Amino acid sequence: MEFPFDLAPVLGDRFCVVDQHLRPAGRRGPTHRGDLEQQLRTVIDELGKASAKAQGLPAPVTSAARMEANRHVLYILRDADGRGTPKGAVIGFLKVGYKKLFLLDRNGAHNEAEPLCVLDFYIHDSLQRHGYGRELFQHMLQSERVDPWRLAVDRPSEKLLAFLRKHYGLTDAIPQVNNFVIFEGFFSNRPAPPRRPPPKRPEEEIKPYSLSERDFLREEAEPPWPFNLTSGRAGGSPVRGSLRPFLLRREGPDGHTEPRPPDGRTAAPQHRRASSLGRAGR
Repeated sequence: MEFPFDLAPVLGDRFCVVDQHLRPAGRRGPTHRGDLEQQLRTVIDELGKASAKAQGLPAPVTSAARMEANRHVLYILRDADGRGTPKGAVIGFLKVGYKKLFLLDRNGAHNEAEPLCVLDFYIHDSLQRHGYGRELFQHMLQSERVDPWRLAVDRPSEKLLAFLRKHYGLTDAIPQVNNFVIFEGFFSNRPAPPRRPPPKRPEEEIKPYSLSERDFLREEAEPPWPFNLTSGRAGGSPVRGSLRPFLLRREGPDGHTEPRPPDGRTAAPQHRRASSLGRAGR
């Protein structure tokens, strides 16, 4: 695939690796930075359109905007020799990324995993069956340090399945309900995800009661007179221990508070006033 600008400062060497930051491989200074970034976006968008057309998809799954929104990695293979065009050409690309998936094994058991996924793979029609696809795929495996049977492939075409079967011996496919495909050996020797212990609550410091709080808890208040009469007196009620402080004082005739005996009995007044009935009888 050819472009109307020089690909060497945009893609660099034969293999160009692009992530979500969309940084061109070569930069000639701040004055050319914006032009190179725009040219890189153009390359990615055109490659995505060509891949969607070759696979019969209604819309591209690879674009510069999608690359910025996801943590995917794009491996671009460039014709660095410049055969056929002085500005170079793009042979193809391979897009991969990690995804958290729920996958079924041969027994139908659900397994949660986050494998490296093949999301888009394209080689120009005029350059297929020349070994470029295997060269690009092998470069990705070495860079990501992953075995081919550890991959999960998103909606693989018949050509891609034939490619994996021919070059990597991946014949026993395990289809999934989420349109991904994994192969025999995917779950072999896969470490189980570590279980995180539940978070511990922070231990709070236990503060002892202060002296005032202890005295308050130790003292029991009693109800005021006449509700503090003991049960031994006629018409009296049992002494309620919750209001004892009220027993120790009562209000006198002159408005002053007079102390009361601690045993709950009413002290005899010093001056007894005659009732109106007594005065009438006299």
